[in-house]
Amino acid sequence: MGYAVLHLDKAPGNEVAMTAHIARTKIPTNASPERTCLNEELVEFPEEVADRTEAISYRLEHAGLTRKIGTNQVRVIRVMLTGSHDAMKRIEEEGRLPEWCADNLAWLRETFGAENVVSAVVHRDESTPHIHAAVVPIVTGERRKARTAASETPGKRHYRPKSAARHRLCADDVMSRVHLKQYQDSYAAAMSKYGLERGIDGSEARHITTQEFYRQAIAQQQDLQENIDALLRLEEQKRKAVELLKQQERQVRTEYEQTATLQAQKSAELNRTEAELKSVKGELKGARLKNAAAEVGSNIVEGIGAMIGTSRVKRQQQEIDRLNAENAALHEQIGTLNRTNREEKARHEQAEQQLQAKLDRIEQWLPDTQALISWGEYCRDMGISKSDAREIIAMKPLYVSGELRAPEYSHRFDVSNTEIRLQRDPNGSGGFQLLIDRQPAHAWFRQRYVELMTRLGYPVRPERPVVRRHTIKR
Repeated sequence: MGYAVLHLDKAPGNEVAMTAHIARTKIPTNASPERTCLNEELVEFPEEVADRTEAISYRLEHAGLTRKIGTNQVRVIRVMLTGSHDAMKRIEEEGRLPEWCADNLAWLRETFGAENVVSAVVHRDESTPHIHAAVVPIVTGERRKARTAASETPGKRHYRPKSAARHRLCADDVMSRVHLKQYQDSYAAAMSKYGLERGIDGSEARHITTQEFYRQAIAQQQDLQENIDALLRLEEQKRKAVELLKQQERQVRTEYEQTATLQAQKSAELNRTEAELKSVKGELKGARLKNAAAEVGSNIVEGIGAMIGTSRVKRQQQEIDRLNAENAALHEQIGTLNRTNREEKARHEQAEQQLQAKLDRIEQWLPDTQALISWGEYCRDMGISKSDAREIIAMKPLYVSGELRAPEYSHRFDVSNTEIRLQRDPNGSGGFQLLIDRQPAHAWFRQRYVELMTRLGYPVRPERPVVRRHTIKR
């Protein structure tokens, strides 16, 4: 279940600015222009009334007030009615939002009087549907101060009380502590059918003003800017580390390939040497057999044969010793190359693990890194300089004159003092949305592209889906 949210606030003075905000004559940055058409005024104005401000004045003029309204007197109470974000989204998806609006309007009229509820506008162009109601605090009955004075001094003479049925403008009576608690209780009871319940009775949580909210947002933006600067420095260090590791990897790979080639050559030489050694051993065996057969010959032939055989055997034995020495040297060299390869491979794997650990820490402590880097690269693709792209991902507005390149259409468009801004949007790519003149970037480019093709008389191709990947290249 979600919570029912009811907030009442005394209007400090002129309501022209608030009326402009509610009527969307000036669209705020947190509203979606394409959904503004879904907003609706739930209260029907009199024929001579055009907007909320005039409706407030009309009620005051026709309420039958006998006392002059003071310059600092509260003329209207702003009432905001909504619920928890998830609960309101559920009500909207179930198609029950019109019923919810009707029940809210019925509760307002029953609680404050139908004539006092002069305006109620449902906003659906922000993240959570809600209602802005305007209640003129017209009450009847004796003033609280008069009742208190009469009870505290019963024997004292007082002026004749005025009629209790007369109408008075008194926001304090409407927003007394007892009444405010009753409003919360009755509103929660009326909204229970939608799965909304009352908040904690006596909670110390307090509503913050719009000004305080923006002050906190600016402070958070400054913190974000500091985090972005630190992120950019860390990204530069990471880029240099990656380049160094890539260079080391290329060097190790080259050495590894050279070592593998040399090892293959030595292995081939070892095989040839072993073949020659086998051949020499075979010849030596044959020579020894010939020497044994020659012993039955004459002494002269035996001496000549022994002399020739002895000289040849010595040469063959020397060749065998040389080949054995070369074979041992080759084995030793191959062992050295294998150890070198293992050491180089271990260093390469350690460098990769260190780089991966750094990337994991970036994703852990700065989760917006991937999205901001991707949006920064998108701004660079639009033809924006690196310094201006850095300002944009720092959530600062940028005003551009010249040309903007549409990455989706490979075309450039002329612009003059065009505002480019990046803001958080849970429905946007990576939790952010890039706006050009308060429109999503792809929608702005699409509109300019269609206008250009229409002027040139070319058919407009269907819009391609925009797919953005938020990854750090590794």
